[in-house]
Amino acid sequence: MLSIDEARDVVLGATRPLPPESVPLAEALDRILAAPVTAVYDVPRFVNSAMDGFALRAGPAGRTLQIVGESRAGAPASTTVGPGDAVRISTGAAVPEGADAVVMVERTREQDGGVHVEVETTAGQNLRHPGEDMREGTVVIAPGARIGPAELGVAANAGVATLRCFRRPRVVVLATGDELVPPGAPLGPGQIHDSNALTLAALARRAGAEVAHAGEVPDTPEATEAAVRAALTMADVLLCSGGVSVGAHDHVKPALAAAGVEERFWRVALRPGKPTWFGVRRQQLAFGLPGNPVSAMVTFLLFARPALLALQGADPGTPRERKRLTRAVGRHAGRDECVRVSLDGAEATPTGPQDSHVLTSMLGADALALVPRGEGELPAGSEVEVERLPR
Repeated sequence: MLSIDEARDVVLGATRPLPPESVPLAEALDRILAAPVTAVYDVPRFVNSAMDGFALRAGPAGRTLQIVGESRAGAPASTTVGPGDAVRISTGAAVPEGADAVVMVERTREQDGGVHVEVETTAGQNLRHPGEDMREGTVVIAPGARIGPAELGVAANAGVATLRCFRRPRVVVLATGDELVPPGAPLGPGQIHDSNALTLAALARRAGAEVAHAGEVPDTPEATEAAVRAALTMADVLLCSGGVSVGAHDHVKPALAAAGVEERFWRVALRPGKPTWFGVRRQQLAFGLPGNPVSAMVTFLLFARPALLALQGADPGTPRERKRLTRAVGRHAGRDECVRVSLDGAEATPTGPQDSHVLTSMLGADALALVPRGEGELPAGSEVEVERLPR
């Protein structure tokens, strides 16, 4: 069986960023930039005022100047400022010709149609000059950046209306099992509500993907193969939960093979998540995740999420930190274990029972603690590596 890191390397080795597309600024939040954003012009484009006040020629305190006009944001004054003149000006408004300073309104007093300047002014005072924020032709946001609110604002100021971003991967989620019924539906004998389709779709969306479909598939070879073939007509990434082990009703692997998906690995030395499957059909990725709900979430986070990030051109790396266990944790002799833990400073506390069917162990979990395989247990106080869960 592959280790966690080996399996992750296989997945990322088969993953390439999707083609870029043009995205309007209003729709680009959280997208990954594929091409640089270059300033179309200097920002600011013109000398403007950093204050509400009066534009004038620099000089000593105690002068009384004639108010000869007003310059507002978006409505520049057409007046030329002479030695004895002042123009009322708003923050961000263009400084009129002839003026070389702005005195803030709090340091003036208006009287008899003029303005008394109470302080000395120096050339350049309270002025914003062209290019102080951006220079025309310079790259202001580099490829690979995740577009946040600040990046949107910078792109708009740079004169850009659309961004070239990597396409979001389209995901289909298939939860297999005769026992599964949608949330809220009445339960018959032996049935359970399907949580995997819901949680995996939510995790995929949080990783930046578009979910084209998420639902349940009966445990028959015909239904499984039909669902897999239909999914591969629309998906960049197929996520199947359940049906990848060795039981008589595990039909996912044969269905994927029949659809032309080439197996790259099956089984990882991992608890929970040993029967994880991964395959490729041309540029499409397919994951066969275990059916137990915790196993499905953990294996998605370890393997499918990095692939979804890489498809978008984002850094798929998952930084690890070292934390101290507050409680002893049992070890598995042949598999590394991902223990759900809450973090408090340098300490990691298991969230409760860690069985693969106990989905409540994900509540309050901040990270997965990677407990290496071995005998016995790791005592309280032992250091372990952790990978933080996405928020």
